[in-house]
Amino acid sequence: MAERGFTHFDGKGSAVMVDVSAKELSPRMALAKGCITVNRQTLAAVRDGTAKKGDVLGTARLAGIMGAKKTAELIPLCHPLIFDTCTVDFEIIEDPLAPRIEAACRVKLSGKTGAEMEALTGVSIALLTIYDMCKAIDRTMIMSDIRLVEKSGGKSGHFSRS
Repeated sequence: MAERGFTHFDGKGSAVMVDVSAKELSPRMALAKGCITVNRQTLAAVRDGTAKKGDVLGTARLAGIMGAKKTAELIPLCHPLIFDTCTVDFEIIEDPLAPRIEAACRVKLSGKTGAEMEALTGVSIALLTIYDMCKAIDRTMIMSDIRLVEKSGGKSGHFSRS
């Protein structure tokens, strides 16, 4: 793979928004994942819907979608994008040694720039929302492994983490 330089700096080293005006619209997709490790009591409360703050995963899903949509407001040089769709899904993993919830955020759009930052932001906000809603039960939760899993579209083509 050819080495690429940073795109958000001009010749003087100043931060700039990338000019995408000459790019063509193309279908784009990005999928990001991350997880939050919790204690067994927290996992049971989330799974069984008994957390005092309510539907943890339903609220985290909405927060993740809202966060993805606001990425350009949070990350200074991101372009505002219009999504065709954004989904946030969860998998409860009942591992006795490391009970956890995996979150996945998928963003699809037709645009001049990719959706990676939006998917990464969406999964991060979803995990933060789980933390917020469960911190009264468990302050030892750990968010980790936030990563781009797959992307397609644009000049750089398809990427899939092996």
